[in-house]
Amino acid sequence: MIKLNHIQKRYNTRAGFVYVLQQINLTIEKGEFVTIMGPSGAGKTTLLNIIGMLDSEWEGEYYLDENPVHELKPKHRLALNRQYIGFVFQNFNLLDSLTVYENLEAPLTYRNVKSSERTSIVCDTLDRFGIVGKKDLFPNQLSGGQQQLVGVARAVVASPKLILADEPTGNLHSSQGKDVMDLLKKLNREGTTIIQVTHNESYAAYGNRIIKLKDGWQDGEILTEQSAGKE
Repeated sequence: MIKLNHIQKRYNTRAGFVYVLQQINLTIEKGEFVTIMGPSGAGKTTLLNIIGMLDSEWEGEYYLDENPVHELKPKHRLALNRQYIGFVFQNFNLLDSLTVYENLEAPLTYRNVKSSERTSIVCDTLDRFGIVGKKDLFPNQLSGGQQQLVGVARAVVASPKLILADEPTGNLHSSQGKDVMDLLKKLNREGTTIIQVTHNESYAAYGNRIIKLKDGWQDGEILTEQSAGKE
């Protein structure tokens, strides 16, 4: 599904080029659950932003379902992003001025889904995530765990083929974090490809493979018990 060839990201400073990522070569198959780990400053979020097409200033080749992202114009990258990708952010990134219902409806609006279809999809998603009773509330009326649950619901409302989760449990206490990870694992079992960034080794083990980064370089790969079909 994803193939990265010699991906590099650098900044030009007075002292010369500073590399954030160097020579990243990575293949992720459809249906995988991959974790990216490494110390602060290793380039984890930068790599996730490149895969999510939130960052366009990089070198190398990036194929998403054989679409050559590195050759596409911005409007075509945006269309591909909307077709394939859902995001889960550490800080939730819900729109404070919109209700839970409206936050879930927004991604469908961006995809030009008809109003009648949006209503059906949002209602189904509210029911699936058990948040029907929260639909008229605003984000500041929800707990952190509830906000992240809405964040995950928003990420999947348009049935993306790929979910990118950047420290999805970082602002949650342990039981809330486990609930979010269990939900991501359930989505993965249903066929959604997931790439997460985390510092938590227990949550990293939810995936079938861990990619380690250090100082912008790949620093190894670990297969988890999940890759062997163990629970």
